[in-house]
Amino acid sequence: MPQVIIDGQTYEFEGKHKLLQFIQDLGKEVPFFCYHPSMTAPANCRQCMVKVGQFVKDRETGEYELDDDGEKTIRWFPKLQTSCNIDVADDMIVHTQETDALVRRAQKDNLELILINHPLDCPICDQAGECPLQIQTYKYGPEGSRFEVKKVHKPKRVTLGPRVVLDAERCINCTRCTRFTEQISKTHQLTITSRGDKNYPTTAPGREFDDPYSLNTVDICPVGALTSADFRFRARVWEMNQTPSIDITNGKGCNIDLWTRDNIILRITPRYNGEVNDHWMPDDGREAYKIFNENRISRPLQKLDGEQILSSWNNSIATFIEQIEVRDKKEILFIGSPHASVEENYSLQQFANLIGINEVVFTNHIESGKGDGFLLTDDLAPNATGCRLLGLKEQDQTELKNRVKAATMIVLVSDHFVDRGVLSTTDLDGKYLISFATNHSETTKIADLVIPITTAAEHAASYVNVDGRIQRTIPAKETKYSNRSLNLEMSVSRLDRYGTNFDNWVTEDNKVDCIPLWNFISEVANASGLELSFDDGRSIMNKISDKLKTFENVSHEAMDDQLGIQLSLNPKTETPKVK
Repeated sequence: MPQVIIDGQTYEFEGKHKLLQFIQDLGKEVPFFCYHPSMTAPANCRQCMVKVGQFVKDRETGEYELDDDGEKTIRWFPKLQTSCNIDVADDMIVHTQETDALVRRAQKDNLELILINHPLDCPICDQAGECPLQIQTYKYGPEGSRFEVKKVHKPKRVTLGPRVVLDAERCINCTRCTRFTEQISKTHQLTITSRGDKNYPTTAPGREFDDPYSLNTVDICPVGALTSADFRFRARVWEMNQTPSIDITNGKGCNIDLWTRDNIILRITPRYNGEVNDHWMPDDGREAYKIFNENRISRPLQKLDGEQILSSWNNSIATFIEQIEVRDKKEILFIGSPHASVEENYSLQQFANLIGINEVVFTNHIESGKGDGFLLTDDLAPNATGCRLLGLKEQDQTELKNRVKAATMIVLVSDHFVDRGVLSTTDLDGKYLISFATNHSETTKIADLVIPITTAAEHAASYVNVDGRIQRTIPAKETKYSNRSLNLEMSVSRLDRYGTNFDNWVTEDNKVDCIPLWNFISEVANASGLELSFDDGRSIMNKISDKLKTFENVSHEAMDDQLGIQLSLNPKTETPKVK
């Protein structure tokens, strides 16, 4: 098998590899700026230089040439090589900065050149704390600057588009952003203008950077040249919690990170998953922070004399039970939701079955033309596939209207039918509407009872994407009834660990008065004398896994270990029944 020697250690390999990526895959480090594993390697930053040589073989005999000491002769490249675009070869010898003084000096000198005109504004730069240039300067760069002349000035605070702001002085011309628009999003909206030390990325005259994936350029910028218009100057990276989750704004289920400070989601960034979204996510998915933070329903609402007023949890439970008991079960319609998780739909389905309602329905959320064949889909719900696999009956708009017409009571979960035009207020006239919801909407305004439930940022639950891959969320926000320090799944930042209630970053008003849907169902069942109890999303998924063959061997732990689990999309239809 071919072998390569890196810093004195021999490694076997198969196939074709670029040297820099091969070194990184080994867990070793070589500094770089312009390289990205999902794009071409232009080798224009010159930071990833290493010393490369080859054992010399006799072409006729195939024997290695030996020196006077009997050691294999090495023929070194005449100059240092950029490791990002050189292929790993058999009998290759590589010296990185770990073992070679010349490589260390070259990387240090290269950083000094990059920093000649770079502004010294780390204290006010959004990239501070997660900036590759900042980190590598500390690790590999010069201890001070020999350049005391005036730096080159370039345009600042340039609004490239609705979401991205440019500070051209910080740009080091790695071309990651322009290559992204050429090779990944394929909009070709960015290019490099000017020459020499005056060049920077920009759009064509009269055009704006409205690429639907534009904020990915902010993620991959190795300095603070491109920043998010929404997140700009809002928080430091070390002040926030970073929580892995998934995008709930469409059916693809991109893997993401939620960044939280003071119980507010401040930004959403993509998380790598080679089976789903690679390193990217659409800009629409980043707008979900508004769903998690704004217009939230806090405390139950109940309609009295035609007006919604705040109610108590005990009263809402009693009202829920009372409205079910006074009706014939044939007049009650339970509507699940592709916007709700597998665990939420399952708990609703189990309760409905227990009181004698065997069919729970749902209506998908499709907008033709929204999909682009990449990470945007026509399906705007994260869990339509999960609803189907649970055995919920899918209804189109006409079928749903007919079902609503025949009912006197409707229990609706995490969907806003009036807002998206599936139902009208007229369709719901005379019906007793109970809405489990996270945010206020035109639909919740007409509900007789509104139960505030947790969002995907506040509970651990799973969703099945359009490709049949089940993935899960992890709570990133506290509610009135949860505590970050007591929930071992929740990440704890430095401010959470050492802050107090008197500090600016601890605001009790930022905690929503809501509970998971399954907890409310459990309370209702308990008050009704029914044997049905759900503790948390993890235990519910274990029950689903035991009852439904489609979800066999699925658990939160397995989803974490495998970055999601691929399910069969053609299972025998199963509806879990309460024993």
